[in-house]
Amino acid sequence: MLGTDLVKACDAAGFQAIGLDLPQLDVRDFNSVREAMPQADWAVNCAAYTRVDDAESNRHEAFAVNGEGAHSLARVCVRRGIKLLHISTDYVFDGRKSRPYVEMDRPDPLGVYGASKLAGEKAVRAEGGHFLILRTQSLFGVRGPNFVRAIVQKAARNEEEIRVVEDQVSSPTYTVHLADAITRLIRLDKQGVVHVSASGACSWFEFARAIVERVRPEAKVVAINSSELKRPAPRPAYSVLDNSLYNAWTGHPMPAWSEGLDAYLKEEGYA
Repeated sequence: MLGTDLVKACDAAGFQAIGLDLPQLDVRDFNSVREAMPQADWAVNCAAYTRVDDAESNRHEAFAVNGEGAHSLARVCVRRGIKLLHISTDYVFDGRKSRPYVEMDRPDPLGVYGASKLAGEKAVRAEGGHFLILRTQSLFGVRGPNFVRAIVQKAARNEEEIRVVEDQVSSPTYTVHLADAITRLIRLDKQGVVHVSASGACSWFEFARAIVERVRPEAKVVAINSSELKRPAPRPAYSVLDNSLYNAWTGHPMPAWSEGLDAYLKEEGYA
């Protein structure tokens, strides 16, 4: 989802971009990474195990992709002098803050997914070299399963009510906007850790309500508590990321989540 939009954004920015995916390159296998990785100025790691609930029972696979996979890429990049931009997540935090997370806040993941992504961050740091860890959140785009599409489909089926949690708050981020942000950071040659997500914040209930208002206003969205869903994986209640550093670096604030939603729906043909 992000990788495809990133290749397009790189082309638009004047970068020569090569997209690698399974079976060409398998981040779980160091030899596969070493053999498939071409020489480049930058490598962007969009590979991830993102099935948050499944990760609780598939810990080995989550860590193989998110932790060891990041380590393999970092090793190859350091050996070849390639700069690495590694995509991480808000789920490295526990969500107990009442204000947006800054880059220096201490990670404390609640579940296996967040722990595996934090392991990837640590592996990238440990290998050294020129790296940029980019934490983002709640991605949606046209080339993958996502929350927006799920809500649109529920509304289209005329379900009696669409139940969505109201006690989890984040910043839903459109992958096209994130891809554009990545090209800006590459051009600036930045290093370290940076948070990049949509401007503004909302609960999943508020996001779902905004979706149906645009595609099927008569659909009924009902707010529920996350405990009612009894999901295997715990989720941070408030995981909004502070974009101040990104804004200072680029001078180009990220679009609001509502702008991302409108752009996504237009791309999907709903607007």
